[in-house]
Amino acid sequence: MTIDIAFDDKGSGPALVLVHGHPFDRSMWRPQLDHFSERGWRVIVPDLRGYGETTVVPGKTPLTVFARDLETLLDRLDVGEFVLGGLSMGGQIVMECHRLFPERIRALVLADTSPRAETEAGKRNRTEMAERLLREGLRPYADEVLTKMVAPANVAAMPDLAEHVHRMMRSTSPEGAAAALRGRAERPDYVPTLAGIRVPTLVVVGDQDEYTPVAEAEFLHAHVPGAELAVITGAAHMPNLERTVEFNSVLADFLATLPQAS
Repeated sequence: MTIDIAFDDKGSGPALVLVHGHPFDRSMWRPQLDHFSERGWRVIVPDLRGYGETTVVPGKTPLTVFARDLETLLDRLDVGEFVLGGLSMGGQIVMECHRLFPERIRALVLADTSPRAETEAGKRNRTEMAERLLREGLRPYADEVLTKMVAPANVAAMPDLAEHVHRMMRSTSPEGAAAALRGRAERPDYVPTLAGIRVPTLVVVGDQDEYTPVAEAEFLHAHVPGAELAVITGAAHMPNLERTVEFNSVLADFLATLPQAS
């Protein structure tokens, strides 16, 4: 089916595409959208299918579908090559994009994400969570996980940030979130593909991330040839929001090393 994809497209220059995680929307990248669009980049941040202002399609959304949606959007925007980054589920979508159309990707940014296939226990948990979100909506879940998404000290010290993250979660469509959870439960194992990555890659993680701990980022770093690793101190699962200055600095340094766009 045809869907309407909501997105921000700001700045001019080589393209930097950033993919949000679950259960968020494109507003999680606002600090990066503003920062890098003022520094010579065309920054494109979409709402994924089922999230934010993009069409909700109930059922099951595999990572391949998310990746093809991004490909379609970038075709429509006449973007050939681009730097592609994503956080958490967004990072897994990035890996799927690299599997499907690596020739278009200049560099990868993998933030707070894992390349591994879901475990059997994880598959059950995601399927059960999908049903729970359909029953309850997102608010109870948002209440439960806020201090895992954002480090507890940051929730206390940065109430506006905490409210932004909580609002993104509680505003997400239960049908869209459930479809993504069912799709992620069946995601492939990207570990065998990592050795074949031939573009510059930055791996970023918050040092307090419980969902994708530092060890998982170190695993990615070790398996992607030539990858760089940045551990952001004082952040949990959302270092781009919790430690914006540090995250932007790390990303800017990485982008500055890239060859000129063709």
